Amino acid sequence: MTAAGADGADHRAAADGVIDLLGLLAYASLVAFFQLSDDAALATSIDDKAALAEMAVAEFGHFRLLRDQINRMQAEPAAAMQPFVEVIDAFHARTVPADWLEGLVKAYVGDGIAADFYRAVTELLDPPTKALVVEVLADTPHAEFAIARVRAAIAADPRVAGRLALWARRLMGEALGQAHRVAAEREPLARLLAGGTPSQLGEIGRMFARFTDAHAQRMAALGLGEPPSDAGSRADAAAGGAGRPQPDPEA
Repeated sequence: MTAAGADGADHRAAADGVIDLLGLLAYASLVAFFQLSDDAALATSIDDKAALAEMAVAEFGHFRLLRDQINRMQAEPAAAMQPFVEVIDAFHARTVPADWLEGLVKAYVGDGIAADFYRAVTELLDPPTKALVVEVLADTPHAEFAIARVRAAIAADPRVAGRLALWARRLMGEALGQAHRVAAEREPLARLLAGGTPSQLGEIGRMFARFTDAHAQRMAALGLGEPPSDAGSRADAAAGGAGRPQPDPEA
């Protein structure tokens, strides 16, 4: 292959990776819209129902932004989302909240993981896509609502904390298990997440370890745990285990 041909192939692979990322996040946002709409029905007060409805509207706004960017990249949005339907639907099927508090924690954890993905690849994106990511990241005003409601519930009944901590741990385990599956099945996306490096699995493992540490910080904010103090050692350990199947939290 000529140098020009190699450059063209690299550019196409990078574009395919971005489309994969946008398709993944677009479908995740679309499903989050439906999930939050359902969760709003479980809320016990009108104010809480309205707040969850606003969160649902924001997720649909994210979906529209992502869908429009896929269109601008000359790709078909439904086709870009299709490879991730089974994985995302499986995650939601395995993590049905038992009540409104579990639904709130799930929304909070899901928002955080999506934001982690955005931040992980921001510097690797072309300017228009990067601008989109910055815009979506700026539209995350709902964390304080979740934190306030969960902390209030714990204050009213401290026993709630243990149940919600286990639930959040299960959510993170399920999410990382599905993320490993996606990285293994979607080569263009895996290359994008790894920054195009040859040591692809190691880089992805380190990225997922950073996600785990960010999750621990968010759980501490909810009052469900302590922030991590050994992020570096955990990142190295996770990088060494990249690509191995993740344990089933229900096992």
